[in-house]
Amino acid sequence: MKLIIGNKNYSSWSMRPWLLLSHHGLPFEEVRIPLDQDDTHTTLAQYTEAGKVPVLQDGDLTVWDSLAICEYISEHYLEGRGWPGSVRARAEARSCSAEMHSGFPEIRGQLPMNCRASQRHVPLGEDLAAEVARMDRIWSRYRGIYAGAGPWLFGEFSIADCMFAPVASRFDTYGINLSETASQYMQCLLSHEKVLEWFEQARVEPETIEMAEVGI
Repeated sequence: MKLIIGNKNYSSWSMRPWLLLSHHGLPFEEVRIPLDQDDTHTTLAQYTEAGKVPVLQDGDLTVWDSLAICEYISEHYLEGRGWPGSVRARAEARSCSAEMHSGFPEIRGQLPMNCRASQRHVPLGEDLAAEVARMDRIWSRYRGIYAGAGPWLFGEFSIADCMFAPVASRFDTYGINLSETASQYMQCLLSHEKVLEWFEQARVEPETIEMAEVGI
């Protein structure tokens, strides 16, 4: 398999399938294409007409979009273990992942992922605060339900944790306050061995994307 990703410092969508592959020790070649460069679009066009990262190439199959890639990895390489085992938990995990995939525009726009940055602060307007509160409720609710099954959102590590790992990075960068249960889950994500590996590699990248350098 070949996974085409963007900058590790900024590309939250790239992090998600990379984390799933890495957590399960699946072999893949990583191709990093820095974003917001003069040749980014041309280089990406070699892999996908969508013009976005991430992209997974597996033989003659091309899969694009983070969630689609994670679904494919789960089905083809993990015998479905990318999702929780029970029907109920699987449905809930998919719902949370889909909400993350399509929602939270204020978090995306106002709190861009920036792994190198720390102690940045941005004003929490009403809309952003509402999305942070919603995220807190998701994390607190499902950690409360599935705490006995393991430390992750639904007990066992799943695609849902991959979907929320970049959010944990954002909240850490901008010092977002959370409830105790949500904060514990965030720290669980931030201390994952492969998340730490991603951060370490992100910190040494030379590129800077000015529009993602927000906060004071």
